[in-house]
Amino acid sequence: MSYLTITMQDLKSHYLLFTLFIFKVFSANHACNQLDRNSLLSLHLDSSNSTPLYWSSINCCHWEGISCDHKGRVTHLWLPSKGLKGGISPSLVNLTRLSHLNLSHNSLIGFLPTGLFSFLNQLRVLDLSHNHLGGQLPSGIGGCSKLKIFWAGFNSFSGFLPHDIYNAAALEEISLPSNNLLGPISNEIMNLTKLTSLKLYQNQFSGNLPLNIGKLSKLKQLMLHTNNLTGSFSRSLLNCTNLIHLNLRKNFFDENITDLNVSSLHQLTILDLGSNNLVGKFPASIHSCMSIRGIRISRNQLEGEIPPEVAQLKYLSFLSVSLNKLTNVTTAIKILMHCNILEVAILGNNFLKESMPTDVSMIDIDRFKNLQILDLSPCQLTGQFPIWISKLKNLQLLRLGSNRITGSIPGWLSTLPRLGTIDLRDNLFSGEFPKKFCELQAFVSGHALSYNSTSFIMPLYFVSEDNNRYNALNYLSQAIILQNNNLSSTIPTEIGCLKRLRGLNLGHTKLTGTIPTQVSELTDLEYLDLSANHLYGEIPVSLTSLHFLHLFSVANNNLQGAIPVGTQLQTFDASAFEGNPGLCGYPLSPCSHLTSSKRDEDIQEEEDRHTIPWFHVTMVLGFIVGFCGVCGPLVLNKKWRVAYFQFFDKLKDRFFAKLEVLWSD
Repeated sequence: MSYLTITMQDLKSHYLLFTLFIFKVFSANHACNQLDRNSLLSLHLDSSNSTPLYWSSINCCHWEGISCDHKGRVTHLWLPSKGLKGGISPSLVNLTRLSHLNLSHNSLIGFLPTGLFSFLNQLRVLDLSHNHLGGQLPSGIGGCSKLKIFWAGFNSFSGFLPHDIYNAAALEEISLPSNNLLGPISNEIMNLTKLTSLKLYQNQFSGNLPLNIGKLSKLKQLMLHTNNLTGSFSRSLLNCTNLIHLNLRKNFFDENITDLNVSSLHQLTILDLGSNNLVGKFPASIHSCMSIRGIRISRNQLEGEIPPEVAQLKYLSFLSVSLNKLTNVTTAIKILMHCNILEVAILGNNFLKESMPTDVSMIDIDRFKNLQILDLSPCQLTGQFPIWISKLKNLQLLRLGSNRITGSIPGWLSTLPRLGTIDLRDNLFSGEFPKKFCELQAFVSGHALSYNSTSFIMPLYFVSEDNNRYNALNYLSQAIILQNNNLSSTIPTEIGCLKRLRGLNLGHTKLTGTIPTQVSELTDLEYLDLSANHLYGEIPVSLTSLHFLHLFSVANNNLQGAIPVGTQLQTFDASAFEGNPGLCGYPLSPCSHLTSSKRDEDIQEEEDRHTIPWFHVTMVLGFIVGFCGVCGPLVLNKKWRVAYFQFFDKLKDRFFAKLEVLWSD
């Protein structure tokens, strides 16, 4: 009995202790520090979202985006993409236990509070990217000994980097792109030995790349493009043996890269050195980067040929070497044909005045089987249209513009099932507009088109006629561009089959005939250029159904009549219609030579021309039916035929007998 009593007492004691423990834990995990609560309320984070923040309960640890430690101190303020607006209150610095702060992708404005880093020295993650914040980045970040992630890109921060940022030795990622930061990158960056990612692109950093950056052995991403950096880069970076992504595009580096040795960069996947002042030859050592998938060295001053070692890059899917001084286009194509997974080959503005590669041995169905983008414009290449292109069944965008290609445009282009953009402008093509184009599946159904801005490992850039850069996928997608050729034919009516066509440029092609009304069936059309041809007749009223049209020109033809009234066509500038003496109406001069009655007559005549004359049709049909009703039985029934003629014989006898009586009287 005593044993049972002792046991029950022990159970009660344990139960009491357990209850006190649970209460303690519950209280500790849910009790919000009052100072932190008041500081959060003082932030005045207004939300423009349909679901605003509800920070009204007593315990701030339960609020949206808030987490606390076991003492009730706020450690996480995590409110990305909440539509927050206004400035960041200085009361934020009172949250001294904050370790994770994320206010990215909002509409916050103003400067960062003074002492932000000095007070919030427990920060591990700080993300203020994609806001409208400005001013200088405050100093004190060097005291944030635990800070690993610092993202503040896509704002308007200006001035120099805080001098003590190089003392934040725990930093692993610095991302400050698309600001107005300037000045040199200090050699003290060598102190950030744990740094794996450095993104400072689209700023105004200047000076040489620090040599000590090569001591960052853990660096994997270095993105410094679109700055004002100068000098050499190779000696600084070749010791960063873990580099995966290197982007130095659009700077002012000016070294000779012929002997550039990148053999130590075994993990390099992306190399972008475009738009600099690099000279020399394409570096042959690139073949040692066996993991490389994308190379851009466009807009430099490289000479010579593409080295045969490039054929060993079995993972290469993107190559852009345009706007250099490379030679031997035939060899270049043959080398690249060995890169079996190559998807993008941008080779334009090279190989000046060479012959178009048409070697019969290049017609190999197993080569270029993954190629989707081919750019060989402008190179002033001569010769015929290369037949080996007919084997590129995955080709989606073909640019052969600004060359000297002769002959007719081959109809077999319509057999390329995914071809969605054809740019053959400024050549010497002759003959007819290829009716086979009207069978291109990418335009007829649109199902074959699959590429978009994220389809390739690197972004696509081309050079427009005014030498400005534009994204090909936005400007050229689903277009036929044949301007400045010698296609002395009419526009085929079958063109209405290209339902998914977004751009049609047939300007300066010597076309004749009228504008077919079937053009109005291209309801996705965004730009239409038929200028400087020999087109005549009127502008079809049906073109007013092209609601997405924002670029349009029929200038310098022989068109006549009134521009359709009250339509989208009248929103274009007069230059879109000039050079047609017979055209009138806004935005050109009024149609004063046509009286209102004359215009009504013209309209009525046009309507009559397309109206079926039902009265005459019914008269003819009635005559045919009556004739067959009378004569049909006589032909088919002999008794009726005999009776019919006997009746008329008797009628004739009576008629003449009556006449004799009348004459005798």
